[in-house]
Amino acid sequence: MSESTAILFPFDDSVVAQAPTATAADSLDALSAATEAFAEVSALTTAERKSILNAVHDRVRAEAERLEDLLILETGKPRVDCHTEVARTLVTLQATAEEVSRIHGETVPLDLQELGRGMIGYYTRRSAGVVIGIAGFNYPLLLATHKLAPAIAAGCPVILKPAPNTPLATLELVAITREVLAAHGVTQAAVQLVNGDPIVGETLVRDPRAQVVSFTGSAKIGHLIAQQAAPRKVLLELGSNTGFIVAADADIEAAVNAVLAGGFYANGQACISVQRVVLEREIAEEFTSRLVARIGEIVVGDPRDASTRVAPVIDAASGERIRAMIDRAVAAGAKVLAGEPAGGNAGSGSPNPALVHPTVLGDVPADVDVWAEEIFGPVVCLTTVDSVDEAINLVNASRYGLQAAVYTSSLESAFAAVERLDVGGVVVNEIPGFRSDIMPYGGVKDSGIGREGPRYAIEEFTVTRMAMIRPVARS
Repeated sequence: MSESTAILFPFDDSVVAQAPTATAADSLDALSAATEAFAEVSALTTAERKSILNAVHDRVRAEAERLEDLLILETGKPRVDCHTEVARTLVTLQATAEEVSRIHGETVPLDLQELGRGMIGYYTRRSAGVVIGIAGFNYPLLLATHKLAPAIAAGCPVILKPAPNTPLATLELVAITREVLAAHGVTQAAVQLVNGDPIVGETLVRDPRAQVVSFTGSAKIGHLIAQQAAPRKVLLELGSNTGFIVAADADIEAAVNAVLAGGFYANGQACISVQRVVLEREIAEEFTSRLVARIGEIVVGDPRDASTRVAPVIDAASGERIRAMIDRAVAAGAKVLAGEPAGGNAGSGSPNPALVHPTVLGDVPADVDVWAEEIFGPVVCLTTVDSVDEAINLVNASRYGLQAAVYTSSLESAFAAVERLDVGGVVVNEIPGFRSDIMPYGGVKDSGIGREGPRYAIEEFTVTRMAMIRPVARS
């Protein structure tokens, strides 16, 4: 990899580093090395896999502050969010190490069929093969770990492809892991990274030597990857437009706090950040006035500052895309209840087109893209309905279904939401951005297929092998 790409700090577009850029030929070389490593990696004992993951965890913990600083510079996320990302990465590594000893099969009663009388049946879980892990720009370290850790646990070589504009923390993670592998006497080809344009990723995905493709990113790219990888296994963690229901019996102040926290963290660039807020009419006016009155509490500025909660999004093109979505919503009848001042800037005195100030839109029609699609920016949309039942139906009227939330003091309403919301996860009286890294995380509909989380991803990276034995009696 002789070429390199400048990685820019979204706050001021200064150059952070030069990152190596791969070619399609490099992807093929990585696949060859991973394929050759498979026999060794899949033969690692349970103890060896667990030891490797624990050692990576300890190394990441030792480098936590440096990784946090690196994430701020390459993603532009506020420090508080990058600190959370590193903390969640550590939880993922530790939890995955614990799950290694729980990879097992089970016995099967073959005598449910008469032909199976006297037979023994069971299945085991075996390494699926080479894993391709492709991650988005918003949480590069954590998303890479969601692929790397379960791959090691399952005994699969893994090739990571980060987003081209945020490869630095992932490069550090891979370097740490390869050093740990070497210390354990394991081939470093077990973990590789290629960084580059879509052709690099397409080369990895289309190659039949890649047995599992795990992708986190937009629905559009996820659908394309599924087509390119077919018929091999694909895990897709895609976008959403998270629904947030506030019932008439909710704790309004707690719900407002949740929107302030859940709608704007990571500069709104999170797949489960609050986007569609559905209010029961009885409390809609009070909720709206409280929320709008407190938007000014959100500190906008330099992501390196510990007090900052919103900073510029990943690049100017994203900022312009978000503003265009807001403009189309206003043209369709939505009202800007809170938003950026004219000539919004990043606090440095000069305009930054990547900076979008925290925005609240009211009376948003359900057919405009700021409601119907994923905005991926610091914008929340409000609308009003007459009942929780109507709110559930409105949230479900979406092509997405990743995660949703409901605020209510009624068990009946809470369980109605849990049972009826067509999403991968329902959160009650907590922000929908609450994600436990040990739960089965994933979506339905256009939000993807498959589940992440240590135990569940390990299963996705393994295949079952059946054994059906008829004992032979000695004469």
